[in-house]
Formats: sequence, structure tokens, C-alpha cells
Amino acid sequence: MPPVTAPPVPAPYLPQRGERYRLVAPNTPTAPKIVRDFVATVLWVTGHPRLVDDARLCVSEVVSNAYCHTGSPQVRVEVTVNHRQVTVYVTDDEPGRLPAPPPPRTPSPEAGAEENGRGLLLVDALAARWGTTAYGDRSPHSKTVWFTLAATGR
Repeated sequence: MPPVTAPPVPAPYLPQRGERYRLVAPNTPTAPKIVRDFVATVLWVTGHPRLVDDARLCVSEVVSNAYCHTGSPQVRVEVTVNHRQVTVYVTDDEPGRLPAPPPPRTPSPEAGAEENGRGLLLVDALAARWGTTAYGDRSPHSKTVWFTLAATGR
């Protein structure tokens, strides 16, 4: 009887190689706009204009979540760019509950203008991949929510 082999365990996500750009912003109501503009400028200058709209939307949602759901005094943003992809990392100093991938759902017409809970659905739909990382082992002191946009399609 031939041996049965299991598929390999997926490797943990590691930061990509490329040029890195960083911004530290106060965690205030203006942070999403400031970070959107920063990320858009980085992508335009580094030759990724077709990723600008998706990146602006995704980073706005992630930074807005940090503002609305944490008491962190600041958010740190890192954008790593290479010719194949762009990864944006948003870190705050209040790990709390890590966001989980949203369950698949279709907003109902009755939902109206209510927008809560849709941000990560947008990130999930637009990003090639996304996730979270907590830092500090048993006593987490910060978390990062990251997403990657592929330069060659989703």
C-alpha cells in the first residue's frame, strides 16, 4: 500500500522585501485621512497607481477601526512596496480583541445606512490576503492589522 502524506503546513506570513515607508500619526478623527493620503502618495511615487483606490479604502477602514475601538494614543503605519505587491501594516498599542476574518455575508437592503461591521468585509474582498499579529506573548502590548494588494491582480 502506498504511503499517505499530508499536505505541508502553511508557513507563517513573513513581511515582504522591498522599500519601506513609515508614518506615526496620532490616533484622532483625522488619522484615517492623513494615513490615506500618505499611502496614496507612496503608491503613486513607487509606480503602483492602479492600487491607490483599493489601498486608500483598506487603510482607511483599518485605521478607523483603531480609532473607534482602541484607546491607543497613536497608530504606526508601514508600507512595504516591491514590483509584485504592496503590504500595509497598521499597528496600535491596545491589542484587545484581534479582528477575525469576517463571515461571508451579503448586506441586506434593510441594513440601510448602517455601516458597522462592513470594513473588514471590504478589506477581505479587496486584499490578496490580510491578517493580524499580536505582540507580547501572554501579555500582548500591541497589535498589527496588515493587508497585501497584488500588483498583478487579485
